Amino acid sequence: MVTSYDILIKNGRIIDGTGISEYTADVGITNGRISKIAPQINEEEAIETIDANNLVICPGFIDVHSHSDMALPLGNRLESTLHQGITTTLIGNCGFSLAPVNEDRLDIIKREFDMHAPPGASIDVTWRSFAEYLDSIEQARISSNIASLVGLGAIRIAGGPAYDDRPPTKPEREMMKKYIAEAMESGAFGMSTGLIYPPQVYASTDEIVELAEVVAKYNGLYFSHIRGEGETVLKAVTEVIEIVERSGCAGGQIAHHKVAGQQLWGKSKETLHLIDEANKRGLSITCDQYPYDRGSTSLISLLPPWVHIGGIDKLLNRLKSSEIREKIITDMENEKSEWENIKLEAGWENIFIASTKTEKWKEVQGLSLSEISQSKGYPNEYAALFELLLDENAEVSMTMKSMGDEDIERIMKSEYMMVGTDGAGVSPVGILSHGKPHPRHYGTYPRILGKYVRERKILTLENAIHKMTGFPAQRLGLDDRGVLRENAWADIVIFNPETIIDNATYLNPHQFPTGIPFVIVNGVMVIRDSVQGEELPGQVIRKSK
Repeated sequence: MVTSYDILIKNGRIIDGTGISEYTADVGITNGRISKIAPQINEEEAIETIDANNLVICPGFIDVHSHSDMALPLGNRLESTLHQGITTTLIGNCGFSLAPVNEDRLDIIKREFDMHAPPGASIDVTWRSFAEYLDSIEQARISSNIASLVGLGAIRIAGGPAYDDRPPTKPEREMMKKYIAEAMESGAFGMSTGLIYPPQVYASTDEIVELAEVVAKYNGLYFSHIRGEGETVLKAVTEVIEIVERSGCAGGQIAHHKVAGQQLWGKSKETLHLIDEANKRGLSITCDQYPYDRGSTSLISLLPPWVHIGGIDKLLNRLKSSEIREKIITDMENEKSEWENIKLEAGWENIFIASTKTEKWKEVQGLSLSEISQSKGYPNEYAALFELLLDENAEVSMTMKSMGDEDIERIMKSEYMMVGTDGAGVSPVGILSHGKPHPRHYGTYPRILGKYVRERKILTLENAIHKMTGFPAQRLGLDDRGVLRENAWADIVIFNPETIIDNATYLNPHQFPTGIPFVIVNGVMVIRDSVQGEELPGQVIRKSK
C-alpha cells in the first residue's frame, strides 16, 4: 500500500485552538502540513504512528512575548521553550531587538547584548539591516518558528538620540522612520517598546506616535511594555490606547499585563475596563500574561531614569560617587516619583538576585537584597545594591515578587488575554544554563494547563488552548498556524491533561515540565517521548505585505 502520511496521530482528544469543544479524531501529516483529520485513518498508510489515547492533540503554542533573540546567537535549539510546547516564538519584545544596526554604533548593540548574556558569551553581529538579521537566523537553522518585532530601543540607538534624554532631531526622526520602514518591509509584525527601559524611557508619546504611523502604513501592530505597572498603571494603559488610536496601527498589545505592588492589587478591574472600552469603540487592544507572581528584569531597572543617561559606562561612573548615590537614594525613596519605582512597588525583601557573573556574588543567586544586606553585614540594602552593580559591571538580573493572585486570575480570564512567557529558550546544560532565570522560561504553558485549568479550574481546557494558539495566531494574522485544520502547518503538541505541570522553581529553574511527550514543528517530530532530537525544522515567519 502506498503511504499517504509521514506521521499519523491516532485516538487523541482534539482541541483545535478555535475554542470549540474537544472531539476525538485521527490526524494525518504530510509534507509538513495537516493533510487529513478524520474519525478513523488507516495506520497502514503512515510511515510513523503515534497512539494518543487519553492524550490531548492541540496546535503548537505561540509565544507572543519572548526574548529568545538573546538566546539564539548562543544556541538554536530553544530547549526550555520547545519542551513546554512552544512551536512559534515572537521575538523583539520590550523594545529590544538585535536589528537594525548602525555601523557607527555597533558597540552599543553589543553592550546591550552583553547585559543579558551569560558570562564569557560574545556575539558576532554580521548583519546591519533587519532583512539581513532575519536571514541570519534562517541560515543558522532553528528548532521552532521565529517571528519578529522591531524594537524602539534598537531604532533609537541606530538612528536617533540613543541614550540622550532628549527628543530626536528632525533628521534623526526621518532616519528612525526609515529603519522602521525597512524592518516592516522585511517582515516585522510591528514595533515594540519598553517604556521603563533606557533609552526608550526618554521617548515621549508624540515621538512614539510618529514612529508608529510608519508601522500603521504596513498594517502592523504596536506591542508595549508599558510605562508603568504600579502606581501609574492606569495612565500607562491609557497611553498604549492613545498611541494605537492616533497612529492608526492595526492593534495594540500590552505586554505581560500585571498590577505590581500590593497596595494596588485589584486595579486590574480598571485596566481591563480601559481595554474593554477601547475595543468597544473600534480599536483592537489585547494583552499577554505569564502565570507567576514575580516579574524579572535587569537589576539596573531599580535606578531612576536619569542615572542611565549616556549608557552603562556613565551609569557605573555615577555609582562611584557618594554624592550621586545619595541623590539616587532620595529619588528611590520618593513615593511621588513618576517613573517605574520597582523598589517601592515590591520592597527589598521581594527583590531577588537571579543571575550574576562573578564568583564573588555567585552565592547570592536566589537571595533577596534584604537577605544579602543582612548576611554580608552591609549597613543597608542600597550599599549592597551599589557594590553588587559595580562589581558585576551592571550585568545582574533579578526577579521581583509584586503581583497578587486575584489580579493574575482576573487578567487570565479576560477575553483580551493571550499567553506569553516573557522568557527565552535556555537550557539545563551548556552556556545557556547560567544563573537562576525566572521559571517562566521553562514552565509558563504547562503551569497554566496544570495549575489553572486542571487544579483551580480558572479556565476550561478549550479556552486555555485558544489563548495559547488560535488567539495569538489571529493577533499576528497567521492564517495557517494556531489551529488544527486540514492544510494548516503541522505545528502540534500532544500532552497528558492529567499530568501536565511545570517543575521549574525560582531556586531550581532549569527543569523541564512533565506531561508533554510529543512536539511537532512543521511536520517534523522535535520532541519524542519527552526527549528533544537534533532536528531543526523551524522557519522564520515574515509578515505578508
